[in-house]
Amino acid sequence: MDNAQASVEAATDDERIRLTFCLFTACVAAALMVAFANSVLQDPDSWWQVKVGLDFLANRTFPTTDPYSYTFAGQPWIAKEWLGQVLLALAYRAGGWNGVVTLIIATISLTVFLMGWFLSTWLKPILAVTVAFVAAVAIGPIYTGRPHIFTLPIIVIWTAVLFRAAREERGPPWWLLVLVVLWANLHATFTLGFVIAAFAGLDLLTRTGFSKPTLVVKWIAFGLLCPLVSLIHPYGVHAILATFAVAYGNEAVSLIVEWRPFNVQDSPLQEVVMLLALFGLLVSRVRIGWAKALFIVFTLHIFLAHLRFMYLFFLLVPLVTVMEVAQQCPSLSVTAWLSEKRDGLENFVARQFYAICGVAAVFLIGAAAVLGSVYQVAPSPNTSASGALAFAESHHLSGNVLNSYNFGGTLIFHGIKTYIDGRTDQLFLGGFTKADDETGHSNGKPLLEAQLKKYAIGWALIAADDNRIPFFDQLGWRRAYSDDHAVIYLPGA
Repeated sequence: MDNAQASVEAATDDERIRLTFCLFTACVAAALMVAFANSVLQDPDSWWQVKVGLDFLANRTFPTTDPYSYTFAGQPWIAKEWLGQVLLALAYRAGGWNGVVTLIIATISLTVFLMGWFLSTWLKPILAVTVAFVAAVAIGPIYTGRPHIFTLPIIVIWTAVLFRAAREERGPPWWLLVLVVLWANLHATFTLGFVIAAFAGLDLLTRTGFSKPTLVVKWIAFGLLCPLVSLIHPYGVHAILATFAVAYGNEAVSLIVEWRPFNVQDSPLQEVVMLLALFGLLVSRVRIGWAKALFIVFTLHIFLAHLRFMYLFFLLVPLVTVMEVAQQCPSLSVTAWLSEKRDGLENFVARQFYAICGVAAVFLIGAAAVLGSVYQVAPSPNTSASGALAFAESHHLSGNVLNSYNFGGTLIFHGIKTYIDGRTDQLFLGGFTKADDETGHSNGKPLLEAQLKKYAIGWALIAADDNRIPFFDQLGWRRAYSDDHAVIYLPGA
């Protein structure tokens, strides 16, 4: 064997070892998620996200007005995340709620794999996959059965590829525009991609200035094409406008938990990981340049302002800073690892690569089978109100229902028009959501009474811990059903 052939085989073995590390970490993440599979279905919006997808598959039409509530029936509303909703619906058709959870876990595992792979192009594989796993655990609270999960692999690829292109003083790959189109149809956060691209372009400028005008023109052209290709969407520009409507002036933002600012008491793990990451950057004396420093400040700000964006900090900061860490801390770099002699485990991995991949495939299929037949998952009873809805059906309750926010999704899923639900990005505005919230305050009884009359409420389905329960009693409504999660009130005789 000549030296050239030996070098090629060694490089191939190194790639196999990296792949195996990433694959193993993805499998560990999948196993961990299977153990906590029910947590994926805690969000009340999972119900209506699946229902919108099912309705699209049945009707093959894109809604332009609200078909699911009676309070805002006929008002403008678009299913701007239609592709993500269709994926959820297809998973539900294939395996019920177990199918939905399996798809979510597979997407998260793919994200972990990609994160480990991109990091391991710069860092030692064991360090890279450790960082990827910790980041994946840190963003656990956002793992729900909703379309935003499908954007996680996209945002990892998008960020890693763009910042690498900037570092290597290359133009952004044009194939990334395909990801923009996919992202735009999956979830409304696609506009964040424009911001990330702008920061990557800024990082390029800090390196080259305007000494390479042709390169700068390529980046500017790419930046202009991003919003243009995002219009390849059933709703065109309305998808972007709906996204901005959430960010500016939406009255529901301050009332929804995931849109609230970071709270240390509610998120101790995230605080620990965040502080350790910042501490590591400070004591290591790694210099990352002001453009990347500004990007870190941006991701930290948006995370602290809105809890739902925690993934921007935990996923993207490692991807953006890994190049400087590897360069300025050589002992942690993949270059140092490549110069080391392979140990017994690594040699075994290289020799048995295909067998290991086969075992991993069997494991993942087995995990899916467990979710599909042995371990049955179901949405949280705090959102399903299954007992209450069974009562409503058996007693033929009819008329407009006043429902707690968390029951809006299950009502949509079961074909019952809602009073309010999770589609507050476009509906239940003009003071409606605030008024609904105020009916649960100490002085909310008169407002609740007014709402009952205004919307001709025939029955009420409210959470067992809803603050309005005393008001219903005082207004003479009778409790027809109750369990640990839901209460049904009917007008007094």
